[in-house]
Amino acid sequence: MKLGAYTACLHDRPIEQALDLLAELGLTSAEVNTGGFLPAPHVPIDAILSSEDAAKDYLGVFAERGIELTGLNCNGNPLHPDPEVGIAHAEDLRRSIEVASRLGVKRIVTMSGLPAGEASGERVNWVVNPWNTALLESIEYQWEVLVPFWKDIQARAADADVKIAIELHPHNTVFNPATFLRLAEAIDSTHVGVEMDPSHLFWQGMDPVAVVEHLGEWIFHAAAKDIKIYEDSVKINGVLDERFTRIPAEDDPLPVGGRYTVTKWPANPTWEFVALGQGHDNAYWTRFLQALHAVDPDIAVNIEHEDQHFDRVEGLRLAADNLNAAYAAAGI
Repeated sequence: MKLGAYTACLHDRPIEQALDLLAELGLTSAEVNTGGFLPAPHVPIDAILSSEDAAKDYLGVFAERGIELTGLNCNGNPLHPDPEVGIAHAEDLRRSIEVASRLGVKRIVTMSGLPAGEASGERVNWVVNPWNTALLESIEYQWEVLVPFWKDIQARAADADVKIAIELHPHNTVFNPATFLRLAEAIDSTHVGVEMDPSHLFWQGMDPVAVVEHLGEWIFHAAAKDIKIYEDSVKINGVLDERFTRIPAEDDPLPVGGRYTVTKWPANPTWEFVALGQGHDNAYWTRFLQALHAVDPDIAVNIEHEDQHFDRVEGLRLAADNLNAAYAAAGI
């Protein structure tokens, strides 16, 4: 098992400095962004695609620090009905497969994508409770869009000998085990599986350990990411909390494709992302690592830091300490 971190939270510094920090924290694995919602400052994509020497030099930066590049991350919405988002993110994913092939990286993390609810739709439409046929028709249309796209990605990944790991993320057509298994069957998957990010499962009411055991060898890659659920707030508003607001343009909200940006969380959320160990204790993370190890002893588990209560380095350090402690306790 390889323990590491996704370097997106360290995009304010060169890749060399980001990897130096990971090595200092006792981590030996790294995952870097290659497009989608976020840019790719840690990967010279054009150089890698045009030069074998550039690819070797890039991998040398990791090897010098005793760190393995275990994954590329291209989370985005390749099925977004706005062409400024969907077309761009789809091309980023296809290009990431080429980059992975050049680098010998065997895992790409992404999302399934979410179309509009109908052919004429201009905005994404996530239906979570299709209690009537109008809503069911939206889901049926989305699968008509989803399956051909992913058949093509499956073929490209197989040709490149690269595994695509879909994050089970809300606001996507594939967001839980049932929707993933439906996709896997529809595309006769061999190279499209799951990235086990427990954070988005927790707030949906799932147990990530049970999901790992349920999906088994479909788990290709994993994230070490925690959430904290605020029970008093959940009692009032539930976990489907939509009290988010716009961030003023003058505050430079993070762009996520086209004209869209991230939004501001509620002041008293029902849940939020926290550093590993701040939402669930190390006994839980020990069981999580043991379950992953049973599926794949060589799986990479990379920290994704999005805890707004800690700065980037402090949050990564806390998560790394807890992840390393859970690994030691797991006896694997």
